[in-house]
Amino acid sequence: MYKYGHIGAALTLYAPVGFLLLTLGLGELAVLGGLLSIALSTLPDADHALPLVSHRGITHTVYFALAVGGIVGAAGYLSADLLGYDPLLLASVGFGVSTLAIVSHLLADSITPMGIRPFTPLWGWHYSANVVPAKNPIANLLLLATGIMAVTVALVLAVGL
Repeated sequence: MYKYGHIGAALTLYAPVGFLLLTLGLGELAVLGGLLSIALSTLPDADHALPLVSHRGITHTVYFALAVGGIVGAAGYLSADLLGYDPLLLASVGFGVSTLAIVSHLLADSITPMGIRPFTPLWGWHYSANVVPAKNPIANLLLLATGIMAVTVALVLAVGL
């Protein structure tokens, strides 16, 4: 998928997390989590600019998702006092949201004919739902619209509680 499709996929997966954070009274953290989801939604495609790294290679794996989550979680833990949050809370939210953002990218790419190899290099299993080409503008806009609607519903439900 392309940029807007990946943002939509990330927002769709983030919506329940944002809802939970809002219902727990952590509105600022919910907004930060949403922004983090958007910011990381296209990170795996940085492989286009990296020499010796193939597209949809290591950056499109579960291991990359966990590594990014670990880095952001550690950064959250170390900066929690500065931001006024409990270190374990910020580390957990940082890890979960970041990992989920990368996984959303993998899921969006898995519906394209090219698909993904989510366990490379340990297992070469390839998955493609072969539903729509990545460059399809309608599919990308539909994913974006779905993400915006999911976050809107989560926000309305959380505020209405």
